[in-house]
Amino acid sequence: MNTAANAMSAEQRLAESGIVLPPPPSPFGSYVEAVRTGNLVYFSGMVPVWGHEPRVRGRIGADLTTEQGKEAAEQAMLSGLSAAREFLGSIDQVTRVIKVAVYMLTTPDFIEHPKVADGATDLMERLFGKEKLPVRLVSGLGSAPLGMPVIVEFVLEVA
Repeated sequence: MNTAANAMSAEQRLAESGIVLPPPPSPFGSYVEAVRTGNLVYFSGMVPVWGHEPRVRGRIGADLTTEQGKEAAEQAMLSGLSAAREFLGSIDQVTRVIKVAVYMLTTPDFIEHPKVADGATDLMERLFGKEKLPVRLVSGLGSAPLGMPVIVEFVLEVA
């Protein structure tokens, strides 16, 4: 990134990129979307929804391609960023992305998990910068809530 890009805030990068965040997600059960302890905020598993409606369903490697899975991971992270903005007031409060875990509904022989997970972490890099990239976990699942292909869970350090 150039110096001008580094000086931009995450909210400015979001606006400049033309990315529109979905409405903040609401829980599908008995839990909250975020919990803060000290300067860390833990976010529940986010799925690719718009409001409370699934954007995509299916199993990666059967119903969905790797690229479609990557897009679903980005959509799930967009829901997460919407939840973060609602919880924090602004994503500019983020000082570091600590961890991102991406769980995927896949076929047993699917092996391109890292490519799918890049949908979530590439978005975080575009908004917060490479220096704030998180540690990451990727894993395949045999089943997932509402048949959605991706669940993204993350932890943010905040001001």
